[in-house]
Amino acid sequence: MRAVDIIRKKRDGIPLNKEEIDFFIKGISDDIIPDYQISAFTMAVYYQRMTEEELYHLTMSIVENGEVLDLSGIAGIPVDKHSTGGVGDKISLILGPLVASAGVPVAKMSGRGLGHTGGTIDKLESIPGMACDIGKEKFIKQINDIGVGIISQSGRLAPADKRMYAIRDVTATVENTALIAASVVSKKLAAGNKNIVFDVKVGKGAFMKTEPRALDLAQTMVDIVKKAGGKSVAVISQMNQPLGKEIGNANEVIEAIETLKNKGPVDLTTLSLTLGSHMLRIAGKSPTLKEARAILLEKLESGEALQKFREMVRYQGGDERVIDDYSLFKQPIHTLDIIADTQGWVTSLDALKVGQASNLLGAGRNKKDDAIDITAGIHLVKKTGDDVQEGDVLCSFMWSNENADVDAAMQKIQEAYYISLNRPQAQPVVLNTVE
Repeated sequence: MRAVDIIRKKRDGIPLNKEEIDFFIKGISDDIIPDYQISAFTMAVYYQRMTEEELYHLTMSIVENGEVLDLSGIAGIPVDKHSTGGVGDKISLILGPLVASAGVPVAKMSGRGLGHTGGTIDKLESIPGMACDIGKEKFIKQINDIGVGIISQSGRLAPADKRMYAIRDVTATVENTALIAASVVSKKLAAGNKNIVFDVKVGKGAFMKTEPRALDLAQTMVDIVKKAGGKSVAVISQMNQPLGKEIGNANEVIEAIETLKNKGPVDLTTLSLTLGSHMLRIAGKSPTLKEARAILLEKLESGEALQKFREMVRYQGGDERVIDDYSLFKQPIHTLDIIADTQGWVTSLDALKVGQASNLLGAGRNKKDDAIDITAGIHLVKKTGDDVQEGDVLCSFMWSNENADVDAAMQKIQEAYYISLNRPQAQPVVLNTVE
């Protein structure tokens, strides 16, 4: 069997069998197949698509040609959550302790960010002393002891996906439903969990720009998990504007803590309760979403969800005092208010451009080895639907990195805000659900 024959077959639109897919993925994992053949393969898939059988075999081959975490030592039914990525998306920091406080274990492996802001791990590590790179045995013990843990992804999980994604990123083949679904689901299954709630973002700040494309991806991922013997739900949520009011790293952690104190923004709280309700139902904790939501709301109001976050921070070596004293986070050296030069209503707020502005301040990475400024970010004072008077503060910048491109960030944020005399209609944060 030769890689070139597999590429040719896929290029011509002929479905690949399991053996051919296994051969190709094993060659990627073992570093035998060169980058140019991987590029040719992903481009062929991009244009010719994949059948359901091909996609399932591709996903499982990526899983099996790498380390698979065994979570069988965890008491109860652990449930995971995955977001397809957005701006201001700190949901995992809220959901983990919230769901765990209701008695459902959450064993989550997350990554570092590449793009607008840091990933979940970068954000957590803005808490002084917080350790996210811990061994499997300690991780499982942590879940059994306190019910929740969020740690960094092992480099040995789904190694073929890492190579394929890096190549897709530079060959314009990222935006393909089959390749995105295989990438997402393979990492989740390799992390040992078949009970998953997907948060599929749609809009200006998401991979999927339209709801039909988001629904297609959601259905594809749910189908793969079902075929693999798991349970999953996909929630379609809007990402035309950022989620919450904070974009960055340390400031997003603070907003997550505020949400766990039941004082968070409405959109962030609503989406957290929606996703968490599905997690409780998948785990068999509650027969209905209404009952599950009531349980979670009670955990927020009683302080039990916040206490679970405190336990997680303490268990992973973090300074839990930051939960009560935000001044213990590293503070930005510079701040700058962006002022409105007109009046009206914020008709739209482009999530992608806000994310790009945050990146220019130093909150994200352009290359995987870039250093992140954990103090950098944006606080949104005005969002879509808010009224604005001339001279009002639209948002505030913060940063410490002297290499921050503040002028370019100002240009991006000015492009992000669209203010008109017409008041826009409110847009729900949750748009659809696929089960």
